[in-house]
Amino acid sequence: MALTVGTAAAAQTELSMWYHGSHNETERRIIVEIVEDFNASQPDWKVILKSFPEGSYNDSVVRAAQTGNLPDIIDVDAPVVANWAWLGYLQPLRIEEAAVEAFLPSAVGRWNGHIYSVGLWEAALAILTRKSTLEKYDIRLPSLADPWSAAEFETALVKLKASGEFDYPLDLGLSREGEWFPYAISPFLQSFGGDLVDRSDYSSAQGVLNGEAALRFGTWWQSLFSRGLVPSPEQSQPNRTAALIDGTYAMAWDGNWTVLDFIDAVGEDAVFLPAPDFGKGSVIGAGSWQFGVSATSEHVDGASAFVEFAIQDRYLSTIADELGLIPPTLAAARASTTYGPEGWLPGFVDLSRQQALLRPVSPSYVVIAKVFERALVEIAEGADVKAVLDEATDDINRDITRNAGYVNQLSVD
Repeated sequence: MALTVGTAAAAQTELSMWYHGSHNETERRIIVEIVEDFNASQPDWKVILKSFPEGSYNDSVVRAAQTGNLPDIIDVDAPVVANWAWLGYLQPLRIEEAAVEAFLPSAVGRWNGHIYSVGLWEAALAILTRKSTLEKYDIRLPSLADPWSAAEFETALVKLKASGEFDYPLDLGLSREGEWFPYAISPFLQSFGGDLVDRSDYSSAQGVLNGEAALRFGTWWQSLFSRGLVPSPEQSQPNRTAALIDGTYAMAWDGNWTVLDFIDAVGEDAVFLPAPDFGKGSVIGAGSWQFGVSATSEHVDGASAFVEFAIQDRYLSTIADELGLIPPTLAAARASTTYGPEGWLPGFVDLSRQQALLRPVSPSYVVIAKVFERALVEIAEGADVKAVLDEATDDINRDITRNAGYVNQLSVD
């Protein structure tokens, strides 16, 4: 028996895998468990895991692509899947549609009609606050079916500001960098009726980032700061959840991954509310980290087999319960103690299924995200709204034109 096991192990072909979460011990432990289970489940493949800090991960992938040293399996953030596929960092997964048909659409990375990645979790934003706060200031408790209108949201913010009880009525988490602005704030723009780029063909931002709806959004956005309704992007926020708990903020626009800590502190007084409807429906961001296969991998069958193994419901439920992240399938949600029928957070599954909108699925997104963040910061600081949005639109259009519309897929040398 020992000889048979040893021979099988020796015959396993190694698959290199890069993962972004070395800083998160619980998350990394679960990923290591999945890797070890996969390696023990079959005789053909052995995944070798290498972890990176999230802050340096994307740069490490780019450098490896430039030198031809990509691993077989890549951890990829959903909004950059299209860019990495276009650049030739990723190749389509060899996975059947049936394997992902039960998944939230945002947990499957697609581009040009192919599946490039699949995620083990999803995330969603909501307004976190206390039910007692809403009752005290006669603010209606909204629901997914009947969210606050723009006028109701405005009234709530003004009431909470006028109370003098809080430093700010609302925290938007603007001290965060990277994906936060396009992920957390662009949904407000989209609810106004604007967008980051015209999604009909992704060839221009003209009219959607600087059109009438976007100008209304920009004016509202600037007013949040001029009236002292939210902290500015320059203000330090070492612990947003603690500030919500201690009453520094009346409400916080934050993710499901923070809700359990809030519930631990305030119990059944904690509520999480859907995004307000500014006229074109309630919208939240979508798309989190996913696993794909590098374009240079010579073992796409093995790498794809690992991804398909990793997306079993039992792992998705474990991640949900231990990390507070949303299970991407209903079966995994039902099996989760956190997101199941008796759990605290099943409503976040509904938020993801009914309100979520992916960031633009285009290789141009990586530029769009940076341009949008810069524009929002400038507007928050008092710059002319129209001038800033016109400039942002021009910058995005210039990038798309410079890259020939991003229609030609590149390849890694």
